[in-house]
Amino acid sequence: MPWWRKREEQPGGEAAAGDPTLPVIRLEHVTKIFKGDGEETRALDDVTLDIQRGEYVAVSGPSGCGKSTFLSVLALLDTPSSGRYWLNGRATDRLSPGEKARVRNLDVGLIFQSFNLIGDMTIYENVEYPLTLRGVAPADRKARVDAALERVGLAPRAKQRPGSMSGGQQQLVAVARAITGRPAILLADEPTGNLDSKNGEQVMALLGELHEAGATLCMVTHDPRYASFATDRVQLFDGRLVAERRHSEEPRNALAG
Repeated sequence: MPWWRKREEQPGGEAAAGDPTLPVIRLEHVTKIFKGDGEETRALDDVTLDIQRGEYVAVSGPSGCGKSTFLSVLALLDTPSSGRYWLNGRATDRLSPGEKARVRNLDVGLIFQSFNLIGDMTIYENVEYPLTLRGVAPADRKARVDAALERVGLAPRAKQRPGSMSGGQQQLVAVARAITGRPAILLADEPTGNLDSKNGEQVMALLGELHEAGATLCMVTHDPRYASFATDRVQLFDGRLVAERRHSEEPRNALAG
């Protein structure tokens, strides 16, 4: 079973609830303000953006420009201070916390900079855990986890725990965990940030395969080499979109690996 096989629609799932004629992601005048010590930090400032189904968008910009906050809003981990966000045609400000968690579990794959692995679990158990929460049958779970770990080259380390692995290896575990659910939407925050060039290109090839299989990808990166793998690029500066959306003339998402 190839790890990238497009998942079947879940009956009554969030993807089915969305309007397929609308963008999968729509932000309208989204602003996010953090308050502390009597000061305000405007992490996002009046961001308006559509991402269509099946697109592969790279979000770039200097450190501190709001890229990670942007991705946290898309992942329903943070709430805009003002403006509105629609995901799969649904206004996210109308979703309960439980509904947001269900959307993340069913429809969205997340690759974090900080890995968010569970130290008491083995690598295999970390990758399997989201599928367990989803209620995937044991045989299917095993097939998916084995295929994902094989794809990122960590199958021999399945019984190890995160603490015994390098930062780059933990990043690969986080990637494997994200792809086992065959997500319709994948949000990646600097997915190559802890990797050497060889493993970085391997992960970029893997993301390209997901895109070719029909997933919508939004990747935050500071590296122009990896931004070029996407089909579309946007740029943030001081929380604002500062450049016209650009379509990559020669997207590299099909890089052989």
